[in-house]
Amino acid sequence: MAGEKTGRIPVVPFRQFVLKVHSRCNLACTYCYIYTGPDRSWRARPPAVPAATVRQTALRIAEHARTHGLREVRIDLHGGEPLLTGPGPLLEQAAAIRAALPAGCTAEFGVQTNGTLLTPETLDTLAAAGFRLGLSLDGGTPGLNRRRVDHAGRSSWPAVSRAARLLRDRPDVFAGILCTVDITADPAEVHDSLRALDPPMVDFLLPHANWTSPPPAVPGQAGRTPYGDWLCTVFDRWWDGGPGPRVRVFTEILGLLLGRPSSSEAVGLSPVVALVVDTDGAIEQVDSLKSAYEGAAATGLDVFRHSFDEALAHPGMAARRSGRDGLAAQCRGCALVEVCGGGNYAHRYRADAGGFTNPSVYCADLERLIRHIAARLDAAVAADRGAAELT
Repeated sequence: MAGEKTGRIPVVPFRQFVLKVHSRCNLACTYCYIYTGPDRSWRARPPAVPAATVRQTALRIAEHARTHGLREVRIDLHGGEPLLTGPGPLLEQAAAIRAALPAGCTAEFGVQTNGTLLTPETLDTLAAAGFRLGLSLDGGTPGLNRRRVDHAGRSSWPAVSRAARLLRDRPDVFAGILCTVDITADPAEVHDSLRALDPPMVDFLLPHANWTSPPPAVPGQAGRTPYGDWLCTVFDRWWDGGPGPRVRVFTEILGLLLGRPSSSEAVGLSPVVALVVDTDGAIEQVDSLKSAYEGAAATGLDVFRHSFDEALAHPGMAARRSGRDGLAAQCRGCALVEVCGGGNYAHRYRADAGGFTNPSVYCADLERLIRHIAARLDAAVAADRGAAELT
């Protein structure tokens, strides 16, 4: 049934399921859009997901996999901070999901952590169960992580640096690093410090912001593209630096320029294939939407009363599967639309005009980055062609 069409929007099944296993966090990062943003729904939800909710979620995942003939699904155990539960509940949750899946369908499990609670014993336990772990950092030095503090204002770096060393020694388990761009930090220092941690992948994320709640420095005004400039500096260092970790936003853009589909909601027009199940069983859209307004990620659905096929039909989910047709007129007419894809859906929001039917608040920055990468790619192709003609 995968790829079946209803009207103009293809029914692409969910393949990634983000299960919130803990709705609280032991850090108080100053820029966190969950705990400092407009959506406070986490306050009314259970701190830890009940076992009954996990079992019902497992049945819904299995039902969806069976309906759409899925051979593999991705399960991300998330938070808050998922390691607040300790490893035991994570193993039980994974076992419940694996036991429910239909024959012929496998699950890949991941945990995204701030690293402060990771110990050698926890890492060994999760590794033995087939988990891969991603680490959230702002850079590879204490100074770069000054915004990642605990609730008493103390630096998280001593504990996080231990986690980074543990994961560096376990490349079979280390999924990579997520890094939110801070344009006040030196881009070369950030890139080099993260590269020194030897992750398999780094993904640089634009801060979740929109036209109503703009990023720290509003891009696109007076010809300024601070986020694009920052990322271009990192790209050149990555492109010219030889072997190193894959940088997801760069490889996604390169792939799109070469005609491949995207696998990220940050760029490209590929349909979103992820949903979130919160600790109370609520089915939600991706968390980034919570940076827009209270209830932006909500669907009104839950795993006890609704299937994931019903979630596919939700207008919010459908809007993020409609490709070019779901973009603002300015985006549809742009030469870069197939690569940019309008940018992250959450970054398009404007309360007083069009809701999410706007260009990204990072539009100018994305154009700056894409054109820069395209120019570097064109130059490399021309150089290779010239070298081939000389041989």
